[in-house]
Parts: sequence; structure tokens; C-alpha cells
Amino acid sequence: MSSETKNQEFSFNSASIIDFLARRWKPLMLVTGASALLAAVGSLFIPDKYKSTVVLFPATTHSLSKVLMDVQGASRADLLAFGVEEDADQMIQILNSDEIREKIIRKYNLMEHYRINPNRRFAQTRLREKFQKNISFRRTEYLSVEISVLDEDPQMAAQIANDISALLDSTKNRMQQERAAEALRILQQEYADLERMVRELEDSLTAVRMLGINDYNSQSEVVNEQYAIALAKNNYAAAAALKEKLDVLSRYGGIYISLTEQLSHYHDQLALLKIKMKELSLDATRPITHKFIVNRAMPSEKKSYPRRSLIVLAAAAGAFLVALFTLIGMENYKAYKKVQAGGVA
Repeated sequence: MSSETKNQEFSFNSASIIDFLARRWKPLMLVTGASALLAAVGSLFIPDKYKSTVVLFPATTHSLSKVLMDVQGASRADLLAFGVEEDADQMIQILNSDEIREKIIRKYNLMEHYRINPNRRFAQTRLREKFQKNISFRRTEYLSVEISVLDEDPQMAAQIANDISALLDSTKNRMQQERAAEALRILQQEYADLERMVRELEDSLTAVRMLGINDYNSQSEVVNEQYAIALAKNNYAAAAALKEKLDVLSRYGGIYISLTEQLSHYHDQLALLKIKMKELSLDATRPITHKFIVNRAMPSEKKSYPRRSLIVLAAAAGAFLVALFTLIGMENYKAYKKVQAGGVA
């Protein structure tokens, strides 16, 4: 047999694929139909899951005190402003925190709900994997954040989604309030130290005042004027008494001025610290929302998973292709053996 004849016989599949399908349609349809039927039956054992979604925008407000205690109102618009890309990323990071996950797991007893044996090895790992599979967070193209929950119970799916949305605020407030409370403790200690210094200065100033110095500038001006008048009138007794007062003013006047200037400065510092403590006290004790809710989660009336039609279609298509290539391989192998047999003969 010639080489040209051998190649022609061996390559009949690619040249006559339609004829091949016409001849082999029965086994192909049998395998495809059987796979579709098995997939349809198997999909019935997959539990239905319902999807609930919360859509929210992050807020840009990070400090309640800056908004409420800004006299000029420079930050007033911040209370109503939507967040930017960075705020959305921070929100997703908080939503993925262990704190929120553990609170949801405990509240809804997800270990039992997901039918995971707590005594089984790697039970906690399986629980986290199940949680991540059923509960997801993503940033949309509009810079909003979407919380999606899949569950066999549509009511529970909606409740979990709404609870996660609520926990976002409590978790972020907890983090910010802890930081504000720590800063408040530092300021309170600084305020107490400054108050102690003020009391010491006031005690020193009281001792100077007991020497007769109550207002150095006005007193020195008046005493000097009276001293000059006494000397002009040759009233030496009065001049001597006034000279003693001038000596006291000269000796302790500088101390009086220094003490009063320090007290004025420290009183200003105390006033500023009091304002800052009031701001931090507000931030450390008053919760604030960090989001704008666009859509709250509602129980879904239609299942979201599984899509049984897609499962059946995918199984049928896969089985058809596997059967097709298997039959083509078998035909090619038979043709090859026939060619080899002819060559030997």
C-alpha cells in the first residue's frame, strides 16, 4: 500500500467529522443523556441557598468632635460627605476582621448551622472556610461596599447581612474609642500636673502679695510719685517709709512679674487642655455611624444557588466532549492498526 493511501485512511476523522457524528450519534447521545440525567438527580441533593445583600457607602467622618465642636464650621460638610476609595478599602478590611466573624459565628451558632462536628480535626478551619464561602465583601465600581450572604435559610441570610452591617459601626467605634480613651488619659494626667504647678505658683504669688505687692506696675508708679513729692516737701519720715516700700518692690517686683506671667501662660494651657479633653471625651464615649446604607438586606424569595440548569448543561456538554474525543481516539487507533497491518502484509 502506498504512503498516500496510508495517510488518506489514517486522517478520515478530520476530513469526515460530520459523517463520523452521523454514524456515532447513538453512543454520543446515550452518554450525554445519561450524564445529564445523573447531573439532574445529583443536583437535587445540593441544598438550595438564598442570597441577601446590603449595599452601603463609607462616610468620611473620623472624629465626631471635629464636626460638632468646630466653631467656624469648616468641617461641617464632613458629616454628610461620602467616602473615597481609601475609606471603602478600610471598610472592607474591618468587615473581614476576626472580631466581626467571631461575633456572627457565636450569635448564629454557625458551627452547628453549617453541620460541622466541633470535635472533628480542623473544625475551626473548616468553619472559617465555610464562612468565607458563604459570606463575602466587595467594593463596587461606584465605590460602595456590598455585603453578600448565602444561606439555606433566607431569613437568616438577611439577618446575618444586616448584623454584619451593624457590627461595622460598633467595631470601628470600639477601635477609635480605645485610641481616644488612651489619649484622654494622657491629657488628664498632663492637666493634673499642670494644675499642680499652677497651685504652687499661686502659693508663691500669695507669699509675695503678703509683702504688700499686689500690682507691681501700678504700685511702683504711685509709690515713686509719692516718694518724689515727700522729698520735695522735705517730709523725710514719709519719704523713709516710702523708700522701704520701694525697696520691697525692687527686691520682689521681678519675682511678682515672673510669677504672674507664668500663671497667665499656664492658665491658657489649662484652657486649651480642657477643650482637648472635652473633644476626646466625646470621641471616647459617643458612638457614630461610619456608613450610609443604600439597601438593607431582605429575605430572598428565589434561590440563588445552585443553578441546576447550568449544572445539567455543563455536565451534558462535558460528557459529550469526552465521549466524542474518546470515540475519535478509538477510530484513529483502529485506522492506525489497519494501516500497520496492511504495511506488514
